Amino acid sequence: MGWDSSYDVVVVGSGAAGMAAAITARHRGLSALVLEKTGKYGGSTALSGGAIWVPGNLCLPPDSREEARRYLDATVGDRVPAARKDAYLDQGPEMVRFMHEKTRHVRFEYTPGYSDYYPERPGGRPEGRSAEPVVFDGKRLGPEFARMRRAGLPTYGLTINSYEFHKLNMITRTWIGKRTSLKVGLRAVRALLTGARYLSLGEALIARMRLSLAEAGAELRLNAPLEELVIEDGRVTGVVAAGERIRARHGVILAAGGFSSSQEMRERYLPKPTDKRWSSAAEGQTGDVIEAGLKAGAALDLMDRVWGAPSVVPPGERPFFLVADRGIPGMMIVNERGERFVNEAVPYHEFVDTMYATGTPKAWMILDARAKSRYLFLGLFPGQPFPKRWRTFVKRARTVEELAALIGVPAGNLKAQFERFNAFARRGVDEEFGRGDSAYDRYYGDPTLPNPNLLPMVKAPFYAVPVVPGDIGTKGGLVTDEHARVLREDGSAIEGLYAAGNCSAAVMGETYPGPGATIGPAMTFGYVAANHIADNRGADSRGADSRAANDPA
Repeated sequence: MGWDSSYDVVVVGSGAAGMAAAITARHRGLSALVLEKTGKYGGSTALSGGAIWVPGNLCLPPDSREEARRYLDATVGDRVPAARKDAYLDQGPEMVRFMHEKTRHVRFEYTPGYSDYYPERPGGRPEGRSAEPVVFDGKRLGPEFARMRRAGLPTYGLTINSYEFHKLNMITRTWIGKRTSLKVGLRAVRALLTGARYLSLGEALIARMRLSLAEAGAELRLNAPLEELVIEDGRVTGVVAAGERIRARHGVILAAGGFSSSQEMRERYLPKPTDKRWSSAAEGQTGDVIEAGLKAGAALDLMDRVWGAPSVVPPGERPFFLVADRGIPGMMIVNERGERFVNEAVPYHEFVDTMYATGTPKAWMILDARAKSRYLFLGLFPGQPFPKRWRTFVKRARTVEELAALIGVPAGNLKAQFERFNAFARRGVDEEFGRGDSAYDRYYGDPTLPNPNLLPMVKAPFYAVPVVPGDIGTKGGLVTDEHARVLREDGSAIEGLYAAGNCSAAVMGETYPGPGATIGPAMTFGYVAANHIADNRGADSRGADSRAANDPA
């Protein structure tokens, strides 16, 4: 069988999982090619917060593996094999150290106080286990900067990391909020004076990894979609991408994300209603690699699950993922009956799960004028007017009854809900859903209030926007083992085929333990896959060399 080109490892996908795999492969002495379906590298990682949740890594305060294992048992449970959870806890910190020691650019810093999502469960940490990429000057990428996927967040020219955003959210309420605004403003001035192109969040992580990938000597090809896996004698030996037959001497690593952008696959697997327009994932994630894995005999799991992200989707615009917005005081979310149905500040995946569990395909997020003037909301600074293009999208009313009519809910129900909510807020205790009880709830709340998440909604006008069950990616995919090898239904490994990231069934199972529990595992199992290939290259190469004896490539 003829090949057009040949590498030790072929990686499909250029997000955090794929780049981590290729960087690791190169530092282990393997040639590596990264294939990207679209014309921009970075995948959904570039659109994300860029954080990693990797217990025990070198960026965090002291933590014990035993406590982290207790926490995974208390959240993920037995939905995922113990061997995979153990591999994550063991290999995750090693991956972070490897990137720190072997590259000059992949650097993270602790995000203090960004709580685990369930800090009250055994092993949970209210102080958090999240680390985020250090702000980076994209100018250092040279021509590659123009080929990077950009998030396009509404930051008005400011570069803000997640820790700074947390403080800026309280710019009108705390001195640290005001000091942080000065810090961010000075960074913007410095960028203007020096020509720097500062990046944060997922953009900073992808830029750091892209530069590290180049320095490691791995190749990246854009506009090279996977068309099929090449299988010989039951082993994956290469791929066909963009019409080219590419040999993978030791392994193929699939790392191209899930199927968020495939309406057909969403209808086939996910709870209803579902709409690809609600997803914040990169548009190229249409399940191609999952389908290719299926054809190779792979098993699937968790295909009915997403990394839930309650979202606001203005007409013709990308979804706005509601993270901090659901923690501010003076706000509540109601269903189509005009009633609250959840603690608004719960972790975002749980919020979406609750929408489906309670039969709430659409909800309404309501806040009063005082909250609008005090806190960041939908990317707008305190008191900043809503864009004129949202005039019909954002509902505005002087009375509760008028608002009920505008959003189509029973006026009596909404009025009663206002009264009930305001009574809880005055007492500082949410007797119905416990909002403000968890350290995670309070992280995005107002620390100047007795209950950081509660404030009576009494000042007109009142505003309402529709909330849909969006996602930042699907979490179901190819079943893998602790070595990131893709498995068949009978549990046997498909030789030469590995998977990491959202095209593989999530090691976090049906839950979401903390901020960065998507990218942390993606990078870890990309690293694991490349190391397994490197450790077994001798055994793998004997069969590959015999097949390639007459191969001109």
